[in-house]
Parts: sequence; C-alpha cells; structure tokens
Amino acid sequence: MSALDRLRADLAGIALTEDAASVRMASRDFFWFSPVLKPELEGKVADLVATPADKEELRRIAAACARHRVPLVIRGGGTGNYGQAVPLAGGVVVDMRQMNRMVFARPGGARFEAGANMLDIDKLLDPHGQELRFHPSTRAQATIGGFVAGGAAGAGSCTWGQIDNLGAVTALEVMTVEAEPRLIELRGREILKVMHAYGVNGIITEVEVPTAPSHDWAERIVTFDSLMAAARFGQAFMECDGIAKKLVSVHDPRIVPYLKRLAPYLQEGRAFAILMVSEPQADTLDLLIGDHKGEVTFRRGAAEAKAVAFGTHKERGGPGPLYEYTWNHTTLHALKMDPSITYLQLRFPAPNNLALVEWAAKEFDEDVYFHLEFQRREGKVITSSLPLVKYTTPERLTQIMERAAEGGVQPSNAHTFVLNNAGWKRIDAPQPEFKRQADPHGLMNPGKLLGWEAEAQQAAE
Repeated sequence: MSALDRLRADLAGIALTEDAASVRMASRDFFWFSPVLKPELEGKVADLVATPADKEELRRIAAACARHRVPLVIRGGGTGNYGQAVPLAGGVVVDMRQMNRMVFARPGGARFEAGANMLDIDKLLDPHGQELRFHPSTRAQATIGGFVAGGAAGAGSCTWGQIDNLGAVTALEVMTVEAEPRLIELRGREILKVMHAYGVNGIITEVEVPTAPSHDWAERIVTFDSLMAAARFGQAFMECDGIAKKLVSVHDPRIVPYLKRLAPYLQEGRAFAILMVSEPQADTLDLLIGDHKGEVTFRRGAAEAKAVAFGTHKERGGPGPLYEYTWNHTTLHALKMDPSITYLQLRFPAPNNLALVEWAAKEFDEDVYFHLEFQRREGKVITSSLPLVKYTTPERLTQIMERAAEGGVQPSNAHTFVLNNAGWKRIDAPQPEFKRQADPHGLMNPGKLLGWEAEAQQAAE
C-alpha cells in the first residue's frame, strides 16, 4: 500500500476530491499572469484535494500527512499570482474555504477562521457598523488566511497601509504539521513568522484583525490631461487628511482600451483616476478635483456601490465595483484583451515618489503602462504600481527591474515562485527557523523556500 493509499484510509469521512479536472483547478492560481511562471508551473498538480469542515478535520489531515510524509499545499481562494498555491511535489491540496466562521466581532476588532471569504467578512461586520480596514481587488474570491499568507495591500491601503505593517494583524493561530499537531498563537512581531510566507511554515487556522468604523463609500472616475496631472491630484488627495478615502488609483491614458466596461466613462488620450470617498465628503473632493482640472465622468452613490459590491443590486448594466479595475485586476482585464501583456511590481518611496514616477514614465515609455496605487505607510504617502508591460523576453523584464532600481525605484520580482526572491516584499523575520518548529518534515509547500531543504539536511546530519 502506498503512502497516498494509507493517507486516504486515515482521512475517511473527510471530503476528498480526486477527479482530474477538479484537482487540476485546485492546483492552480493566477501564475499565468506571468509568461515566465506559466511554462514552469503548467502541469504541476496535486494527487488529491482535501476540504476540512472544521479544525478537527484539519488536524487529522495535518497528522496523516506528517505520518505518511505526504506533501501538502494550503489553499484559500487561489487568487495569488506567484504560484503560491501550486503543488510542486504533488501530494494534497488542502482547500480551507469551508473553515469560514466568524469567531467574534467587537468594536475595533474581529476574528475569523482562515478560510473566511473577505467579501463575506464585510457582510458579517456590516451589522456591527464595522468593516475590514483594507482588502485586495479580489475581495469576492480571496480568503483572509490567504491574504495574510500571500497578499499585501488593496482598497483601503491609501489610509491603512499594508498587511505586514505593525498593527495590521492582531493575532494568528497556526497549526503545525506533525504526527500530533499543535496550535500556536502568534501576536505582535511574532506574526511575521508566517506573514507572506506562501504557507510554507504552518497552517493558519484563525486570523484576528483590527477593524474600522464603516463608511458609506461613494465611487468616482475622474479624467485628467496626463498621467502626471492625475498623479499630482492623487498625491494632493492623499495629503488631504480631512477627507476619508478608500481608493486612490491613477492610470496611464494607454490603459483606457483595456478596460472595456469602463469605456463609456473614459476618454481616449486622457489619464484617469478611480476613487472611493466617504459620501458625506464627496462635495469637498469635487473642489480638489476642480483645483487639478479634472473632469468627473462617473459617479456612483454609496448605497448603489455597496449593493453592487454585495451582490444585492437589482438593476443590470454598468461596471462592477470600481476596485475591481485597480491593483492587479487591471492586469486581468488587459490580459483578456491582449495575451502578450504581463506586469511588474514597483514601489516609488517617499519623499520623491512623484519625481520617481515621472522619471520612470519617461524611461520606460515604450513598453510599460503605469497605473499607480497610492498608499499611506508608516506616516508617509508612497506610490506603488503594478504596471502593464508589453512582454517580449524575460531578459527585458529583468532589464526594466534593474534599471528601475538604479533610478531609485524599488522593484519586487513578480515572476518567481520562490519566497526568498521576493525583493522588497520579503519579510524580515525568522521564517526558516519557525518552519523547523511548525513543519519539521518539510512537507508544507516544498520548493518555495529556497535552501531550506539543504539547511534541514545539514542539521539532521
């Protein structure tokens, strides 16, 4: 009897899926955004998918994998772009989405099982007058555990920063992969041991986060004469602390043809900004837009915007939630129009973020189309970008990143599945050391933490 057969016997009563089509779908994320990752990861599949209904079933899965030395990959919504959810060594994909309960909600904080969907979380928090501080553009698909393990920022980051900022996550509960799995509670800076670690060092079972008082978020699209005119407006809006905001996203005019659902509200040759603002302050925002010679082409009130996002809007037509045209959703829309498109990840640090944007826009004018996502991090306004790139060769992508770094821009490599190669997205924490505690047999997402297997072998000798 093989190890996999013994594993199946130990998991009797737990939902297992083995049909080829379902296993293939569960073994993929959005790695195909990258023409570099696509040939490397295409065809990598698990042997089966296990879907635990609760923590006890998850404990049985972890224990059985440890006993029989079967690799496992933890999966949420599968919305990552780096191959985090792709099993390089077969084994089991553990689909966490049935572990989706709210543990508690109180003013200023809430706790959820890791498989809870982020849109569903906001629906649960809404009666409490609370909301998540920020969420990715994939809010409708992403899980909160997956966001901690592989995400970074999104709508709300213009006010609240990124997931790795101190205070963005209050606590994490992690299950070890051992014959007798343990639960470990991480708080404070200890959270960084599993933050953005692609699920290589422990199974995140619960996530506790601070929440914010909910606002009535109105949506706007505003056009400008040029990318830099729109960027200067974005900076001014960010620095206007008196206006509550959830999204400040600025786009190059050349992105217009790729966003078909927004076509009625965009103008050829004009840059545009996609905004979310607290509705009682929308008139004040209009003053700022006028100061920067912008033209509002789309307005959606907060009640309608919420109904569209929550799926309760009865009328058809019009665009979906505007945050679904920003961050890496911009890449998704572009790829539907042009398969040769890919993307990069760049950060323009304060205090010279706009000067760096202007330099980069001129330096890479030929094949890089910028959209800028404004964030407030550690008291400073910074600009990040997931620019569209007309792909030619891997060497050209590397050349852009290297030249950007020479100019003072901070690149992060979006075309690698290796945790150690993540550029500025790397977390300064003892992740390999914690892996030896939480995953002593090296079964979790093998191949994603470069050099760990060699270190473990040397330690064993």
